[in-house]
Amino acid sequence: MYDFHSDKKHYFEMQYNNSRDSIIPFISPYLNLNNKTHVLEIGCAEAGVLKSFLDFGCQCVGVELSPSRVELAKQFTKAEYESGQVRFFSKNIYDVDFDTEIETKFDLVILKDVIEHIHDQERFMARLLDFLNPGGFVFFGFPPFAMPFGGHQQICVNRLAAKLPYYHLLPQFMYRLALKGFGETEDKIEALLEIKETGISIERFERILKRNQYKLIKRLFYFVAPIYKYKFNMKPRLQNGFISRLPYIRDFVTMSAYYIIQKPHKNGRA
Repeated sequence: MYDFHSDKKHYFEMQYNNSRDSIIPFISPYLNLNNKTHVLEIGCAEAGVLKSFLDFGCQCVGVELSPSRVELAKQFTKAEYESGQVRFFSKNIYDVDFDTEIETKFDLVILKDVIEHIHDQERFMARLLDFLNPGGFVFFGFPPFAMPFGGHQQICVNRLAAKLPYYHLLPQFMYRLALKGFGETEDKIEALLEIKETGISIERFERILKRNQYKLIKRLFYFVAPIYKYKFNMKPRLQNGFISRLPYIRDFVTMSAYYIIQKPHKNGRA
């Protein structure tokens, strides 16, 4: 496990810097960020991504399953939290009562490294429509499952297990045996096997978009993910244009996919 997985303040700062330098520029040509913009982040963790939107004056809501991470989010955004500019909910997104608890819909919903952890992604993508204002946007950033570390094995304690690429693509029983051989705990093994179950490909993600009639505004595929600048001091690099057009093959060599999509109108057009 890398140090930034346990140093939550450092992790918050990395997420903030990455959002400021790569997510905001990706979104801002399509959405004017100001104090009238309502932003929801699902899986907000310590709110590093949200903090960059708070800097623009946006009215923000963060939803996060982990109560301890929500408490850190409140600490790291203390001024904005105390002023009411940001609110946090420690809940499953399906359990949030938007009519009574939040009482607003959103111009932008953010899912950064979250969709690959969600069960029944088809149902979830349909549910997102209920959170958006007409013409609202959703930002997704995720690692395709087939990429070298798409199984999130970098969270392993064993150094070799954390740095070995692609072995998460082994059949499940072989993957379990490998993790046990590396000495990982049963809880860690179950968490990694769950990611193997929920991990998503570029192709499956785009099929779900089409079935829900979202409008694809823009996508970018990265050979070197923007967050690697802060994690490993590596310069971000876009995927080769030819490879990025090759279905399935691109999944194996794309470290991160960025999407901005738009809610359809009832006639099917955004």
